[in-house]
Amino acid sequence: MRRNVIIKTVSRFLVPFIQVYALYVIVHGALGAGGGFQGGVVFAASFILMIIAFGLTCVRERFNYKWIVMLSALGITIYATIGLLCLIPGGNYLEYGSIEALLGIPHLHGYLIDAVEIGIGITVMATMTSIIYDMGDTGGESS
Repeated sequence: MRRNVIIKTVSRFLVPFIQVYALYVIVHGALGAGGGFQGGVVFAASFILMIIAFGLTCVRERFNYKWIVMLSALGITIYATIGLLCLIPGGNYLEYGSIEALLGIPHLHGYLIDAVEIGIGITVMATMTSIIYDMGDTGGESS
């Protein structure tokens, strides 16, 4: 199938900006609209744009299921680890103030919130990308 050179060129230009914007949405989710879920979906949208421009096979060669599984596990691990660390000083799950009180580090809860949002964003991006791969799978390609 012939691919349009304009679509490829515009995609090569836009994808990095879309991904940087997704990271912005993830990191600034605690302060305003956005967060891990929204940023993860925007990041996955950059992969959808690459699939439209270059085809599913080309994108799968660069970002295969092995990476998706590893990133999903990483995101869930970040989320769960921070949640469980909050239980150690006697707080509730994801009660960031308990860690801040235990360690005495000011504004630590803000960094923990950002870390949890990053974990959520990674997991959502990997899951949405996996769903798009599965929807585009014709059944003849091996994973």
